[in-house]
Amino acid sequence: MEVLITGASSYVGAKIYSNLSDRFETMGTYKSNRLFPELDNLDITIRNQVFEIFRKYKPEIIIHAAANPSPVWCKLNPTGANTINVEGTKNIADAANSIGGRIIYISSASAINPNTIYSETKFSGEQIVAQTRGYVILQPSLVVGVSPNTSNDRFQNRLLDNITKNTPAVYDRVRSFQPTWLGHLTETIECIIEAEITEETIPVSVPEQKTKYDLAKDILSNFAIVVMPKEEGQYPSVQFGLEKLEQLNLPQYSYEEIIEKIVREMKDYLAF
Repeated sequence: MEVLITGASSYVGAKIYSNLSDRFETMGTYKSNRLFPELDNLDITIRNQVFEIFRKYKPEIIIHAAANPSPVWCKLNPTGANTINVEGTKNIADAANSIGGRIIYISSASAINPNTIYSETKFSGEQIVAQTRGYVILQPSLVVGVSPNTSNDRFQNRLLDNITKNTPAVYDRVRSFQPTWLGHLTETIECIIEAEITEETIPVSVPEQKTKYDLAKDILSNFAIVVMPKEEGQYPSVQFGLEKLEQLNLPQYSYEEIIEKIVREMKDYLAF
């Protein structure tokens, strides 16, 4: 099984690439940060580059993780957000169709009820991918867990900075999420490939609603870090069901289980 991962140096993509490399013949691409020396450079917005990479490797599975995941950046740069997250995804979809490859698209739970520029681009990406043969769309929520990429400005890496750089641990307790453990996402992808699941859109998270403050407190308390709450804006909580995980016999986790796993991951990482 040949697997190609776009955005294999990103926070999410690097974890997927690292895990799947142990089980499949795995290739990956990067845009600016070459986290693994064997990765190929690819700008997904340049159509001929995308087709060239796909012709080179002819992957059976394409895990499309390349995107700009920042809602703030997307709001400030709507044209750029559309170019990367929508037009780039169209290039990936067309190239996959040209070689008969199947796409596993890393979307977002925010696409379930799109109300921001970022969530609208991910929703549009889902519509594009849903026109390809054998697609699967995954919808993680706020993703937490240690990745080989510890430099991107993601929530998990801020937690590591609270410990290693003594940065202030102040987190919002207004907006609620159903958090996603990064390891859960990669396990789900492995199961989808092995079970040859297709034509599905699957939310991947825990059932419980938690704020960033809840997560930070429950994780950082294990490292003797005091977390302070921040009240920032007003956001409606969006509850979504996880029936697909059960129906398709995919991994499921509770909030308590992912906290235990994340703390263990962080302790292992910090022990090096």
